[in-house]
Amino acid sequence: MALSLCKEVLMHPRFIKSYSLGFGVAAAIRRTALISYYGTVIITRNVFWRPQVLGVYYRCYQKNPFLRNFSTGTHPARICWEGSSHAVLLTKIETALKDHQLDEAWESFNDFKRLYGFPKDTLVGRLITELSYSSDPHWLKKACDLVLIVLKETSGLLQPAILTKLSLSLARSQLPIPATMILRLMLEREILPLMNVLWLVVLHLVKTEVGTYIASNFLVQICDRFQCSSANKSDRAKLLKPDTMIFNLVLDACVRFKLSFKGQRLIELMPQTGVAADAHSITIVAQIHEMNDQRDEVKKFKDHIDQVSAPFVCHYRQFYDSLLSLHFKYNDIDAAAELVMDIYRYSESAPIQKDRKELQKLCLVPVGSDNLKTALKMQIVPDMLQKDSVLKAEGKQELVIFRNGKLAVSERALAKLINGCKRGGKISDLSKLLLSIQKKSHSLAGPSLCSNVIGACINLGWLEMAHDILDDLEAAGAPMGFATYSLLFAAYYKENMFREAKSLLKQMRKAGLVLNLSDEMVISTCLSEAAVDKDATEANASSLIRKSDLAEFLVRETKEGENTVSPIVYEFNSSIYFFCKAKMVVDALKTYRRMQEMKIQPTGQTFSNLVYGYSSLGMYRDITILWGDMKRNMQSGDLVVSRDLYEFLLLSFLQGGYFERVMEVVGYMKKHRMYIDKWMYKSEFLKLHKNLYRRLKTSEARTEAQSKRLEYVQAFRILVGID
Repeated sequence: MALSLCKEVLMHPRFIKSYSLGFGVAAAIRRTALISYYGTVIITRNVFWRPQVLGVYYRCYQKNPFLRNFSTGTHPARICWEGSSHAVLLTKIETALKDHQLDEAWESFNDFKRLYGFPKDTLVGRLITELSYSSDPHWLKKACDLVLIVLKETSGLLQPAILTKLSLSLARSQLPIPATMILRLMLEREILPLMNVLWLVVLHLVKTEVGTYIASNFLVQICDRFQCSSANKSDRAKLLKPDTMIFNLVLDACVRFKLSFKGQRLIELMPQTGVAADAHSITIVAQIHEMNDQRDEVKKFKDHIDQVSAPFVCHYRQFYDSLLSLHFKYNDIDAAAELVMDIYRYSESAPIQKDRKELQKLCLVPVGSDNLKTALKMQIVPDMLQKDSVLKAEGKQELVIFRNGKLAVSERALAKLINGCKRGGKISDLSKLLLSIQKKSHSLAGPSLCSNVIGACINLGWLEMAHDILDDLEAAGAPMGFATYSLLFAAYYKENMFREAKSLLKQMRKAGLVLNLSDEMVISTCLSEAAVDKDATEANASSLIRKSDLAEFLVRETKEGENTVSPIVYEFNSSIYFFCKAKMVVDALKTYRRMQEMKIQPTGQTFSNLVYGYSSLGMYRDITILWGDMKRNMQSGDLVVSRDLYEFLLLSFLQGGYFERVMEVVGYMKKHRMYIDKWMYKSEFLKLHKNLYRRLKTSEARTEAQSKRLEYVQAFRILVGID
């Protein structure tokens, strides 16, 4: 027995490792083991100078009573190996932590853990905290791994403050996956960091696309846990409730990274959790609805936004921009013109004065349906912003601009209006609009607005349209100056349209622009006036047009208009969205079939609405049929599925137990190198299918179908890391 014990000591990996450190240490160990075998022990101090060697020897000491008594003669003496090594290692850990020596602290901690298990919770917490302060991702990941081991192997709980520091450090170092993992571990125990700290973590998470994916999923999990706690009347419900700032940060990131479907789901969670929307929230919500082509949803906010007080006008520039963009998408030029007039009318009206109570007044806006009794009710406070908000949800100024403290429309918006009126034959309406804008605000529109529009039309060769606008303005008592008429006159001559030029000449005389001059002199004057910069005019950059660049925007809009989606697609999608929200999936499916009959290509938004509608009613089998249509459209190149729709499909199939489809969607996501949030899928599986085929082997399957399903279930378990 003693011989085998000595063999264990000599062949142990710790002995071999010590041997590589130096012949003296190895020789001392060998000498001690051999002397112990013969019954005489000579203890030298250098034998046990390393804790690892001590551990090997101590385990031998525990196994064999022969080694428990050591003697230098005939009187045995008991040596307490455990007490000395335990104290030495603890001292080394504490000293290393005090001196911020992470390598030494980590090595000593591992030595202690191998010998005695985990030290007391306070020391483990100090180690994790020290690792969290490091900016090195290597140590941050070590801290994260240690947290997982502690929570798995011990019954003690780490302090929330320690986990919060670690998650914040991981997020700052752009390690969103481990950072959110720590937050999710805290959420499982129904604890969350303080909201102002959670803001910082989320702020760092949403700087990247992957971080936004995880942050949005984590916010969904917070809302689910809060709703469950509220339903159970738990005392922790208040501590789990998300706030407006968290939603703003994540929703804004959804806009930046084009996660339109995910953003729509988060919007619906706001009324479900009772979170009120402020000015930033409303603007971001409008942008997400714009991405989803949901014009009716944006229009519900307009009456409330039109009444905000003067200091908040600038925060709603993007809201009006989104609504105007949707009007153009739907080719609703009348609605676009009306909105433009509202913008200028609002800019010229006196600022609305509100008292403090009225500013903080909650308003309700229905989500998904116009019926406040049956629809979700989003609480909004249009005259409110979050205190110390770091969010700037202004976006790029494209259609609506904010200039000199007032709202106005950009030249691009004017180009869209002109192009839309030309296509719809609404020239007189355009003339009235231009004149109204010019009268409403000279400071914003400028006295040259009408002349700029006419000049741009001439530049593009739309001479008839330019002449019609001139006639309308003249009939309204606001004729243009000689320079505008001469420019059109010169264009007629250039195109050899002499009859139209002669008619324009008579019109100029009637307007009193030409007095006591012969036709030859008038023509000469007009041509010389229009040819002040002949070379620039021929290069489409006359002095009149160069001031606004309106002609350039018109050219761009004309080209883009040829490749835009037909407005009828948006109408169909809007109908499908309404039916799905009203739980009228039969009508939604009829509308979808009607699109197919009319050879109208469904878009990603079409399928998103249908998938969401079916999922809300638990009709997962119907989603598998729809998935077949989606794959056919993808194979033909007519459809590109977004990552957030893939994710929702995966979750729907997981909830319905269609694991073959689950792994099929996973395959598509891997093919397109999309991030897969395995933690979320694992949680969903354990919630719904924890014991599914847990002990069933493939050989024990009763049918081929069961064998195949078992194969996909096992593949999913491996994917998400379930034993």
